Amino acid sequence: MAAATATAVFKEARREVQGITASLEQRAIRFLCARMPAWVGSDHLTALGLAATAGIGLAYTLSRSAPAWLHAVNLLLVVNWFGDSLDGSLARYRRTERPRYGFYVDHVVDAIGALFVIGGLGLSGLMSPACAAVLLIAYYLMAIHVYLTTYTAGTFKISYGAIGGTELRLLLAAANLIAWRWPSLSIGPLAWRLFDGLAVVMAGGLLVVFGASVVRVALALRREDTRALAARSAVIEPGHRQGR
Repeated sequence: MAAATATAVFKEARREVQGITASLEQRAIRFLCARMPAWVGSDHLTALGLAATAGIGLAYTLSRSAPAWLHAVNLLLVVNWFGDSLDGSLARYRRTERPRYGFYVDHVVDAIGALFVIGGLGLSGLMSPACAAVLLIAYYLMAIHVYLTTYTAGTFKISYGAIGGTELRLLLAAANLIAWRWPSLSIGPLAWRLFDGLAVVMAGGLLVVFGASVVRVALALRREDTRALAARSAVIEPGHRQGR
């Protein structure tokens, strides 16, 4: 009975999709969903996306001794996009959504995938372990914020401004091509790993967006709860006076 009640009251959060490539990406996803073989299901695509992130982590690790493995990373980024972008979209296209299961599994897989990718970078020599750890922490803080906002505000925002998952994959692919030839950059007497600089910029950006978003959402929820409390008080108070 409890499970049935929970299913009845569950409401999927409103999705906010932005990003430079969002319009083109959505057209590509609709095209691919319409042509997906019937035997391919959302769970298959989720597993494919996760396997691709594991492969990315391994390829990054192997690139420590053979930089050509960075080309394998870029190929696997395409595979990851295919699995990660189409799993939920295919279910919605076929009207076979399982919103609670899909949301839970998809984002557990995202958390594991981030560990594979950033962990692989930390083992590759392209990024220092310290920078990898800071980037992973910043990513997880932002993910926690997104999931809590989804639960409390009913809005699932998967991109901010011009940057979404696809844009991050494109940025990473471009960095891989540069690092294949120039893994370190010199600025005057200083030499920086390319991916260390990228990690600092990305982690800093994530933390700034995290801080601003937390304040914005907390204030909005506070206003909504205060109005709801005032409305309840306005209804209850006359009843108390009437009872007297």
